[in-house]
Amino acid sequence: MLLIHPPVSKPCEPPAGLARLSGALKQHNIRHEVLDANIEALLFVLNNVQSNGSGATDRWTVRAFRNLSRNQGLIKDWGIYHHTDRYRRVVMDLNRALRMSVNNVAALSLADYHHDEFSPLKSADLLRAAEMPEMNPFYPYFKKRFLGLAQKNNFSVAGFSLNYLSQALCTFAMIGFMRKELPGLAIVLGGGLVTSWMKNPGWSNPFHGLVDHLVAGPGEKRLLSILGVKDIQAEHFTPHYDFLPLSDYLSPGLVLPYSASGGCNWNKCSFCPEKAEDNPYIPVPVDNVKSSLDILIAQTNPVLIHFLDSSMSPALLKRLAESPLHVPWYGFTRISKLLTDTDFCRALRKSGCVMLKLGLESGDQGVLDRMQKGINLETASAALRAIKKAGIAAYVYLLFGTPQETLAEARKTLEFVVRHREEISFINLAVFNMPLSSPEADKFRHRKFYEGDLSLYTDFLHPGKWNRKQVRRFLDNEFRKNRAVSEILKNDPPVFTSNHAPLLVMKKG
Repeated sequence: MLLIHPPVSKPCEPPAGLARLSGALKQHNIRHEVLDANIEALLFVLNNVQSNGSGATDRWTVRAFRNLSRNQGLIKDWGIYHHTDRYRRVVMDLNRALRMSVNNVAALSLADYHHDEFSPLKSADLLRAAEMPEMNPFYPYFKKRFLGLAQKNNFSVAGFSLNYLSQALCTFAMIGFMRKELPGLAIVLGGGLVTSWMKNPGWSNPFHGLVDHLVAGPGEKRLLSILGVKDIQAEHFTPHYDFLPLSDYLSPGLVLPYSASGGCNWNKCSFCPEKAEDNPYIPVPVDNVKSSLDILIAQTNPVLIHFLDSSMSPALLKRLAESPLHVPWYGFTRISKLLTDTDFCRALRKSGCVMLKLGLESGDQGVLDRMQKGINLETASAALRAIKKAGIAAYVYLLFGTPQETLAEARKTLEFVVRHREEISFINLAVFNMPLSSPEADKFRHRKFYEGDLSLYTDFLHPGKWNRKQVRRFLDNEFRKNRAVSEILKNDPPVFTSNHAPLLVMKKG
């Protein structure tokens, strides 16, 4: 079997989903290969882009092509992370080279791909991408790569892990190529985006005849079943990274991704996709997490561990505080009283924690209560202070434009950020999208937000007339222009955002 991680997603760490699938297949002695087509395809373009830029005339593009090889080396060198301005220039120049490598109807970056004529929100366009794979900018890469692998390994099943909209068009171009050139292959398609499609109440499979098996949710057991395994030997599988090009990723050493759970341990927030899709919370026992990580650390020698959980559980945080990994790590967790204990936060820091991502969403208590966030602002303030004292960076997520918020509450969020400007290291700003599958969506008059049968979100009429245009005007003209906020926003790494933020923190501290 061939497992494939398609472009485009941030190429700074290996794909954890394929590593878990590989671990399951390895445990059941199923011969397979893992292909990170994302990192390979992006490097293929970067390594062949100079010829495409020979006619460039603007200074930025000329510089980006001239320094391309050097910048590819610098993004993997710890030294560049000492200097934020130089780091930014390297990333933006690499991005510029990619952007200028494709024609005017497509846009390619280190984190995204879109096409003016094909939309990943329309099944008809995805099918068109499959019918015309040669139109994809990565076609020269995957044509040669897939045919070579097929000749060498004679695999009978190809599985694609489709997690983001930015991967959809490329995924279907690759599937279409396989259908034409390798017609005997069975095609399996799973991943986070596929799960969201299939759990949408209006889902009707438009890919009959192109995709043999669609998989929703965790894919290990379903994949083993498709491959004919009847006696599945475990509930949880240690990820297997041996097949992946661990030295090729655009980070200064291996960033090792690891999932200690699926779903969310809170699962009560209004409009939460995890709740709307009825994704169960499935934690890996904390002792298993620690033993698996000890094995992986010894095998891969990472410079940083990235916990991928929707929310790292209190039990896991306590286990890590008691038994340090001796490798820096970061992850997303809920704001709770546990984090108000400075001694506990210092224990987390000693265990390796360099950054915590925190979903605050709002600085107004009424909004938080109506969203059922289970967060108290006094607790959040105390937690931010304790985290700061312990030497851990806080990457705070804010959400504007929810039905529970108006301009007055948004300004309270601004006030909260200003009060805590010394404790907040990074901010992620988002404008609320109403999930189509959310039970609350029916409470509001709504209309199509994105055209397309695969859209996961809908527009709605805000009860307080706090519409998206007004929200964006507030963010642009008031929130971002506040001096304290703008200083925090400057810290955020371009393109790689929270994935590279802990690397900058590690070199600053």
